[in-house]
Amino acid sequence: MQTLREVACGQTVTVKRLSGDGPVKRRIMDMGITKGVTVFVRKVAPFGDPIEVTVRGYELSLRKADAEMIEVE
Repeated sequence: MQTLREVACGQTVTVKRLSGDGPVKRRIMDMGITKGVTVFVRKVAPFGDPIEVTVRGYELSLRKADAEMIEVE
């Protein structure tokens, strides 16, 4: 199992599954990150927080804690 947090800068992955509790999972889904969507990792900050990604044509910054809840392949 690989999470979005472990993906290297410049890689494109597909979301396989979302884990996490109701409100947190709902917030991630509201940002457009759902099962089957393609995510491109643009930048990772020096200490790994935040992670900048491109999803559905727009740029998004995610915290490490949120990125750990997104399983990718």
